[in-house]
Amino acid sequence: MIHVNWSERKTIRKLECIHTNAKKYMVDRALTKGKTYELKNETDEFYFVIDNTGSVGGYYKDYFKG
Repeated sequence: MIHVNWSERKTIRKLECIHTNAKKYMVDRALTKGKTYELKNETDEFYFVIDNTGSVGGYYKDYFKG
């Protein structure tokens, strides 16, 4: 249950959001183009960052440069 304390974990690195053009979901509510986010965990397909809501959210890697 590693996801329970992701927000308190050490930041791995910072990532810049390069776009919020999602085909299926409304990503622009949680991410802002050009803003830098703290990376808390990553998988092969997703980055888990603290988003604009203040919570950890999982987003496709193509939304970020880093």
